[in-house]
Amino acid sequence: MNTANIYRTEQSISEENARFMSGVYRWMTIGILLTSFISYYVSQSRELIEMIVGNKIIFYGLIIAQLGAVFFLSAKIKTISAFAATSVYLLYAGLTGLTLSVIFLIYTSESIQSAFILSAFSFAGLSAFGYFTKRDLGPIGTFCHMALWGMIGFAILSMFFPSLMSSGASKIYGICGVVVFSGLTAYDTQKIKDSNIIGNEGSEEDRKETIFGALTLYLDFINLFLSILRLMGNRRK
Repeated sequence: MNTANIYRTEQSISEENARFMSGVYRWMTIGILLTSFISYYVSQSRELIEMIVGNKIIFYGLIIAQLGAVFFLSAKIKTISAFAATSVYLLYAGLTGLTLSVIFLIYTSESIQSAFILSAFSFAGLSAFGYFTKRDLGPIGTFCHMALWGMIGFAILSMFFPSLMSSGASKIYGICGVVVFSGLTAYDTQKIKDSNIIGNEGSEEDRKETIFGALTLYLDFINLFLSILRLMGNRRK
């Protein structure tokens, strides 16, 4: 046993959790900024956007690469180096920026900006609640994860049967997304804070925990943003 941990005060533990979560939020923000920059840059290039949208192999290849990066980090986070984890995370954020560039073809820039700002404020409030609340958010997390699988199943079906995602169904899907990812934001924040190993600060394991926590909250934010955009976004004529 690390005898140093015996003498940890409640204040020192709180300070260590704050330090850890600051790192998580910092890397999450870096990922979101990278995604935003790449998606906007690509949307301004007709050649690049047509290459992504017009070539199904490239478009679905990007999606598969994104899923592969998430699954790789989830499965290998314990065994790979912190540098490798950070590199895969930034690669994922960059790939997401490429695929998200298509939203500029669907929605107006003003509605995208409004949805992003609303998502940022909503995320901040929900994450703060998850960080400070003493209530166990486990039941909320379980419900939201179950609902998320239902949403994923419906999204896959709609790819084969596009009529399922009618205008009305799309709005309902957006509402479900806002509810699910709002709950997951609070739950994941609490889970990430509780997973911090006190006395592990500055270690390789600590850096990997920070990156994986950042990826988790990054996914919550991006999906919350897309759900809000689906609800309130003004489509281009």
